[in-house]
Amino acid sequence: MSQPISYAPARAPLPDHEQKQAALSYLNEAWAEARHDGVDGDCLAQASLFAAFAELVGTYGEDAVAKFVEGFPGRIRNGEFSVDISRQ
Repeated sequence: MSQPISYAPARAPLPDHEQKQAALSYLNEAWAEARHDGVDGDCLAQASLFAAFAELVGTYGEDAVAKFVEGFPGRIRNGEFSVDISRQ
């Protein structure tokens, strides 16, 4: 006698903010491993930017990504990408 096959319900996709947090966690782990293996931080940053922009261009196209990055100089100057180091 065979038993009926039960299927687990498909997991609902994570909300966008949770996906971004999970992605950042994966990237932090990969960076830590690469740094441990002796890969220079500047090389990691440039390779990461290349991979990120290639993914964005593949998804949204060159014009949309070019428009997206036009705002980067101001965001960088405003400290949006700076890691705040608390000093006591």
